[in-house]
Amino acid sequence: MKPLAGKVALVAGATRAAGRGIAVELGAAGATVYVTGRTTRSRQSEMGRPETIEETAELVDKAGGRGIAVPVDHLDPAQVRELVARIEAEQGALHILVNDIWGQFGEPEWDKTVWESNLEAGLRLLELGVNTHAITSHFALPLLIKTPGGLVVEMTDGTNEYNASNYRVSFFYDVAKGAVSRMAFALAHELKQYDAAAVLLTPGWLRSEAMLDGFGVREENWRDATEKVPHFAISESPSYVGRAVAALAADPDVVRWNGKSTSSGELAQLYGFTDLDGSRPDAWRYIVEVESAGKPADTTGYR
Repeated sequence: MKPLAGKVALVAGATRAAGRGIAVELGAAGATVYVTGRTTRSRQSEMGRPETIEETAELVDKAGGRGIAVPVDHLDPAQVRELVARIEAEQGALHILVNDIWGQFGEPEWDKTVWESNLEAGLRLLELGVNTHAITSHFALPLLIKTPGGLVVEMTDGTNEYNASNYRVSFFYDVAKGAVSRMAFALAHELKQYDAAAVLLTPGWLRSEAMLDGFGVREENWRDATEKVPHFAISESPSYVGRAVAALAADPDVVRWNGKSTSSGELAQLYGFTDLDGSRPDAWRYIVEVESAGKPADTTGYR
């Protein structure tokens, strides 16, 4: 019996990157996974990427779970309400909610102040990266709390500890990530009485489809990118954070994680899973102790 057999998950924002990795690994653990996003085989979102929710659902099936692709714009309350009603009608329960929706497209505006930033793009980022999480939680949580032991994962970039003392990319990026962090805190307070857990989770340096394209490499030869950016050696595949979510969801005492901020690297050490290559990259410890410290790239002891 797979550890998540009989469990139902909603991965909001599962078209690509971490969301796709999470959906697939939940499927590999036996879950039924509702895969949502805006890019389908017949319609592309403003991200302009080729990946689709149908592809993700097929990968969930191939991994051993059941993938159900549902086109949803999570900024539209009516669409999210309809999605949750469908999950309740078809499954009768929701055990896992992953809020992985994000709003960055194109190159980020590195080190741009609020007055230097593109205001339209910045406000759109906040809509897609923050409002979507709130809307989805509003409609999905009444179903999730009907079953004790539910798990909500708020996906972010950087641990609470790191982000508390480091400026992240630009004003709008920093604010968006800070808001998601506070969402996890608030949800933990609200879910506690229902024997459920809200966890803030970050991957490390993620080898997303867009990242690999940017470096001109594929997953099979990603190490070639370290010739340009040596610290890319600490990077991880989307499957790694996917296995982190699957491990949390399978933990019978998952409520002990309520309100915690953690990373794929930390959870790998605790639960014993690995990345695709058998390693356990601990990116956030590496970033602090090696990269930010100005040391040469060396992942010895970090993966």
